Amino acid sequence: MTEPNRADVAIVGAGPAGAAAAITLARAGRSVLLLDKAAFPRDKICGDGITTGALRILEELGVQPGQIPSWTEVADIHVVSPSKHQATFPLPKGRGQFAAVMRRTDLDDAIVDQAREAGVRMIEGVEVTGATDGPDQVVLELADGSTVAAAQVIAADGMWSPMRKFLGTAVPGYLGEWHAFRQYFTSTGPQARDLWVWFEPDLLPGYAWSFPLPDGGANVGFGIQRGAKIATKEMKALWPELLARPHIAEVLGPDATPEDRHQAWPIPARTGALALSAGRVLWVGDAAAVTDPMTGEGIGQALLTGQFAARSILEGGPDPAAVRTAYEQKVTSHLLPDHKMSMLLIWALKHRRGARAAIRVADATPWTRRNFARWLFEDEPRAIAVTPRRWHRRILRRDGAYVGG
Repeated sequence: MTEPNRADVAIVGAGPAGAAAAITLARAGRSVLLLDKAAFPRDKICGDGITTGALRILEELGVQPGQIPSWTEVADIHVVSPSKHQATFPLPKGRGQFAAVMRRTDLDDAIVDQAREAGVRMIEGVEVTGATDGPDQVVLELADGSTVAAAQVIAADGMWSPMRKFLGTAVPGYLGEWHAFRQYFTSTGPQARDLWVWFEPDLLPGYAWSFPLPDGGANVGFGIQRGAKIATKEMKALWPELLARPHIAEVLGPDATPEDRHQAWPIPARTGALALSAGRVLWVGDAAAVTDPMTGEGIGQALLTGQFAARSILEGGPDPAAVRTAYEQKVTSHLLPDHKMSMLLIWALKHRRGARAAIRVADATPWTRRNFARWLFEDEPRAIAVTPRRWHRRILRRDGAYVGG
């Protein structure tokens, strides 16, 4: 039998969660093997929006705007209520970046490049087909017949994580809490240079969006909660009608042209409901279902759980039980309160009256407009107001990422 590839840590999945974990571990001197069934660059269906919290982690990891051709900074956010009341929420100017949009093809490739620069070894284009969690190591079987042995494994392999199936922690029939629909457009109008969110009555508590990209491009889409008014199987038929609604068509402009076919994807958002670890394996990102259930944002949570997993391995040493405990405590402490807060807000947004009232309150004064924008884009944790242990003197007053960059 061929001698297995060996590493201190093997990471299955090279998206933001896996790559962030790889960079953190490699910089701490661990040998890391990063595996992905795709060859990079590769696309990942996504809304492409990046929050303040995610931008700060990207800066910490060494990812620079100049590395990403489609990097687009966002200054103003336009939110339209079910009654068509439009509110504009400004993000701070001249104090760094608080929101951005970029194609996932570009973003994920840039983070993987940083991992390579940090000394991470990578195996691309080969699927993991099996895993055995032993007393001293985890052995991964690959589709090319080779194997990988590591003292610890981080599973960043997506919502339908194969590693969960191999180790018996999968939830049969799980389809995610949300379903989203995306299409790229070119030749959009001048209004599409800003970021737009529409709370359409028939989508609540979901919403439609237009996120700006360079050269008149835009990521346009909508997301719905599974089991809401519109069934997921109806999304394809709804799409052209949604694009034709006058207030949305006006923003996109008369020359907006689809760049390619539309695509749909499920969103896992059930923090705390899935096993986060088993034996010598930790699940991160979509594989841990840690997406924000209110906005569908998952990149910041993926990066954060990747870092948490890496730091837990560094703190826990050779004891897998200590590693599991450290990781679960980090996720529970930092992400579970935010998940619960988002679930409460979803309850209000399910109804037209609640969504309309929420937007009008946020639009009441310059102070509420300014701070709502920062809160919406996770300048601070979603539940910061009710978790005093996370308070600090500069709540909603910190600089963004890439100050002076």
